[in-house]
Amino acid sequence: MGCVGSSQTKGEGTVKKIRKPKPWKHPQPITKTQLMQLRDEFWDTAPHYGGRKEIWDALRAAAEADLTLAQAIVESAGVIVQSADLTICYDERGAKYELPKYVLSEPTNLIQDG
Repeated sequence: MGCVGSSQTKGEGTVKKIRKPKPWKHPQPITKTQLMQLRDEFWDTAPHYGGRKEIWDALRAAAEADLTLAQAIVESAGVIVQSADLTICYDERGAKYELPKYVLSEPTNLIQDG
């Protein structure tokens, strides 16, 4: 007899439907300006921690897009989504990409700028 259905197509099961992170709180209330500064600092330094620049660029574009576009971006870039909220992803070579929640959504304790 043998195994039935043992021939999976490459990549099957690696496409995860992405979603926004669950609501979260920053340790101290921050302004939109401070949040944007944190995000810029992260994206400026992220490629220096390893991985491929084009994957970091795709993850940034996905983080800044709506969910439908973000899904298309990660799929076309070959990003393997480990956590549906994009906090942990991999590329085809197995390099790990960790994204902090502050680049993916706003905290619940965001305060309006002056």
